[in-house]
Amino acid sequence: MPEKKENTPLVEIQNLVKYYPILGGIFLKEVAAVKAVDDVSLTIFKGETLGLVGESGCGKSTLGKTLLKLEEPTSGKILFKGQEIQDYTSDEMRPLRKKMQIIFQDPFSSLNPRKTVGSIIGEPMKIHGMYTGKERKNRVREILETVGLGKEHMRRYPHQFSGGQRQRIGVARALALEPEFIVCDEAVSALDVSIQAQVINLLKDLQETFGFTYLFISHDLHVVEFMSDRVAVMYLGKIVEYTHADTLYATPLHPYTQALLSASPMPDPDYESRAIILQGDVPSPIDPPPGCRFHTRCPLRQDMCTQKSPELREIHPAHFAACFLL
Repeated sequence: MPEKKENTPLVEIQNLVKYYPILGGIFLKEVAAVKAVDDVSLTIFKGETLGLVGESGCGKSTLGKTLLKLEEPTSGKILFKGQEIQDYTSDEMRPLRKKMQIIFQDPFSSLNPRKTVGSIIGEPMKIHGMYTGKERKNRVREILETVGLGKEHMRRYPHQFSGGQRQRIGVARALALEPEFIVCDEAVSALDVSIQAQVINLLKDLQETFGFTYLFISHDLHVVEFMSDRVAVMYLGKIVEYTHADTLYATPLHPYTQALLSASPMPDPDYESRAIILQGDVPSPIDPPPGCRFHTRCPLRQDMCTQKSPELREIHPAHFAACFLL
């Protein structure tokens, strides 16, 4: 098993911002912006899994795509192995694409329906000049076997597979270029529970075998707990809490994290739920509230929460939270 080097940063983002402009008027000038990711800083260490959780629309997927430069950042820094890449052109990013891959949420729409599985997995190798024709076929067979499929699947098309098998193909495609860092963007949320377990165990096994580093994005708190070494909680474009998984689930500090965990269903019929019911809806990322973005729904809010945005600070050793009440 490759040794985890938790003191070696692989991916770092510093004050990352991603706004989507909204154009209006006769001259299509920018009249507003969707503030999808707003001043986020994170470090992902080599060999670990960082879980990223939050409600739908909080900016999790946008963050994952932006740090891979599938979306261009509005501002901030992105570092891969200490190298700043936020201003790289597509040509400059090309060599790094081999090292940074993504597994998408929908295993059907992310696969080209007109290509066979062999072509889907082999095409990235061809683009990057890896292996000759025969070597490439052998490599595709090896990867399919690694994810629990066989060489007989190479000639089939995506529609001929189940959802779980299609997601295994998505995993295989991500493995094709032998990456170091993989963003798992809701990689199991579209699957049945039993199939979810198979894919999760596959991802864990691959990490132990090859030493992959994951950013694991999900809204399923139990899956994130099982997968992650550390967890970051996101709300309306900002990180509100950030620590080791065991610590977060045992002693959540931020009111939003506490509400999320209290509302998560437990697979225990004797467990008495004490869910914290949040009032109101998530504000619009076009016009987020002033001060703490969670204050409109927070049962503990005070006057200062409406006036100033709290900084993400270290409350306990390696346990960060953004709340004035801590």
